[in-house]
Amino acid sequence: AVGDAVAEDEQVGEIETDKTTIPVNAPSAGVVVELLVEDGEKVTPGTKLCKIQVGEVAAVKPVEQPSRAPEASPQPEVLKDGPVPTEPPPFPAQIPPLPTGPMATITPTPLPSPQTGRSPSVESVKAARTESRAKMSRMRLRIAERLKGAQNELAMLTTFNEIDMSKVIEMRKQHGEEFAKKHGLKLGFMSPFVKAAVFALQDQPIVNAVIEGNEIVYRDYYDISIAVASPKGLVVPVLRDCDAMTLADVEKSIFELGVKARDGTLAVEDMDGGTFTISNGGVFGSMFGTPIINPPQSAILGMHATMERPVAVNGKVSTSLASR
Repeated sequence: AVGDAVAEDEQVGEIETDKTTIPVNAPSAGVVVELLVEDGEKVTPGTKLCKIQVGEVAAVKPVEQPSRAPEASPQPEVLKDGPVPTEPPPFPAQIPPLPTGPMATITPTPLPSPQTGRSPSVESVKAARTESRAKMSRMRLRIAERLKGAQNELAMLTTFNEIDMSKVIEMRKQHGEEFAKKHGLKLGFMSPFVKAAVFALQDQPIVNAVIEGNEIVYRDYYDISIAVASPKGLVVPVLRDCDAMTLADVEKSIFELGVKARDGTLAVEDMDGGTFTISNGGVFGSMFGTPIINPPQSAILGMHATMERPVAVNGKVSTSLASR
């Protein structure tokens, strides 16, 4: 706001795009003297946002409260000396007589009803029923438009398959510790799924293709979009050239993009493009799901929870870790 003191490189605002939020930092220390753009207004590259009077930022001194004299504590009342009474106080002149008739003829005194005995202050206390409103960010609005548009325009078909995860889990147990020591990251499930998706796209190039007008464009590169939940909404950063990546490369790239998503530092270039998307709903314990295709892509893979279940192998029942 106008009059606020800012330090050099301190964030003074944000620019929201359809895909990400870009922080705006102060080029030098000073005081904001004028806002040139209103909140929510559209801007173009090169637009000036505010004016800052450059100079040393004086430390804000806390406002001193006037000292108050300590209040005198109330003194206990001192009883005055006087003669000690030698006789008890007199009884009341009339004492109501006790009932002497039979018990059946004695009329009981009615007790106060619960309604009359309730305190008025308790009746006036009711549970609060409030509402609050928050403006949706431009990115959330754009995500909603794109996903709803995909539902309306695309002929989407969802199929469910269950796979045996025993070999992958065994690989993690056998090499996970060595992998973490060498690369500084845990060996997760995403990297095997990314590599498996690349092999499938190479085997079925039509899934990696996109429709443009009356033509099908086949792409010989494999850029996998990874759906990541961020504080400001769902973002889909892209891993480039996944066919040339190792499992360690995939894990490092996913970790770096995840940090950027949480910190709100993803650039537009980080989410541009993508030929195929993987959405991991299993981190939330989801068993089934129907993810929505990210246009103009042609398909999306939804990963879900891995659970132990009995399976028949060679006519015998054994346990296996299955994932959908």
